[in-house]
Amino acid sequence: MVAVPESHTGWTFITSHARVLATVADNPNARIRDIAARCRLTERAVSRIISDLERDGYLSHTRNGRTNTYRIEPDKVLRHPAEAGLPVASLLSLLVQDETDRTGAPRQGAHQQPQPDDSARHLA
Repeated sequence: MVAVPESHTGWTFITSHARVLATVADNPNARIRDIAARCRLTERAVSRIISDLERDGYLSHTRNGRTNTYRIEPDKVLRHPAEAGLPVASLLSLLVQDETDRTGAPRQGAHQQPQPDDSARHLA
């Protein structure tokens, strides 16, 4: 299970949609329950967000037994006019955790992180 960060009150810079997308980028096989815990959202909210992202072509999934495997469309551009032309891969390169934590020690259970020129393959 993913470690849940401390709760936060007030506004934040990152939307729930971006948090869910970053969590999926970090683990394409994550369960809705785990995404919800990591993003500090309800499972129902995560389901709605995933539906939004799928409906608009940012995310798709395949079902393998009881597991969903998500696929992000890295070249899809962000929706807001202020970010016109900026692909999802650029946003995720800022949000997805690095292999090491801030002290330089390897994270437990960390996923392989793409190099800047490798982001499309990691997200596909």
